[in-house]
Amino acid sequence: METVDKIKQQISENPIIVYMKGSPKLPSCGFSSQVAQVMINCGEQFAFVDILQHPDIRAELPKFANWPTFPQLWVEGELIGGCDIITEMYQKGELQPIIKETADKFRTEEDAE
Repeated sequence: METVDKIKQQISENPIIVYMKGSPKLPSCGFSSQVAQVMINCGEQFAFVDILQHPDIRAELPKFANWPTFPQLWVEGELIGGCDIITEMYQKGELQPIIKETADKFRTEEDAE
């Protein structure tokens, strides 16, 4: 599978996904740490891809997204932005409803139990 196809598949299969350095529990850079904390504080599940483990994605995603830096938050197939944008949206209270509405929309009956 081509890297771009892999990225498209990840974005389509995960309504909320963060491309970051490391994992939410063990971020490998300050920006990824900040975004992971914001996402955890939103209180909904989200997928992540550790780009340090996937150099092909690390190389191709900036071109695909037309966004040069990591981390990147994608919601319902759309790039929301990087650390500064995500943090600012969170501080203004704009990010939480987007994350909650998306999580609610894609929540399965199993999750609700």
